[in-house]
Amino acid sequence: MKTEKRDFFNVRSMVFMAIFAALICVAAPYAIPMPGLVPISLGTFAIYLTGAMLGGKRGTVAVCVYILLGAIGLPVFTGFAGGFAKLLGPTGGYIVGYVPLVLLTGIFSDMQSKKHWTMPVGMVIGTAVMYAFGTAWFMIMNGSPLGTALMNCVVPFLIGDTIKIVLATVIAVPLRSRLNAIMQGNSKSELDK
Repeated sequence: MKTEKRDFFNVRSMVFMAIFAALICVAAPYAIPMPGLVPISLGTFAIYLTGAMLGGKRGTVAVCVYILLGAIGLPVFTGFAGGFAKLLGPTGGYIVGYVPLVLLTGIFSDMQSKKHWTMPVGMVIGTAVMYAFGTAWFMIMNGSPLGTALMNCVVPFLIGDTIKIVLATVIAVPLRSRLNAIMQGNSKSELDK
């Protein structure tokens, strides 16, 4: 147990958690406006990569840092918005939904050894949970019926999120083991295996 804590809180792990939190902060503000209130954001792509590369625990820390930075007012949410009011707005459920998204992506990625299919499965399940959080919050905030909320909050994003999942998997599968070796402080010879 002490070794696991030491590995989790070592300097390299903390540096990579900070790097991925910064990656999310850089990617998430860029968005394509949609007819409804929910824009297409690069944030989910950064979340997929974060969970896939860092795993469940470290990825969740990185996403929580991102949300905290946005909540205190840094312009890191879609459309370069920030502040606690954004979390309470119509799209706030999606931002909160990033936490189970990264956690599930990370848990399934952690289960991967030679089974690379577990990574995208975790992303799909995490996305479904994020959609559930976001859609429910959207319905509450706007008084929308389920059908309207799904047409505004889910259907337009299915193809884009599928493409993001495929790209994130293609990037993360070959790099994940190397990143984990670096975070654990393994030697260069172990990285070259």
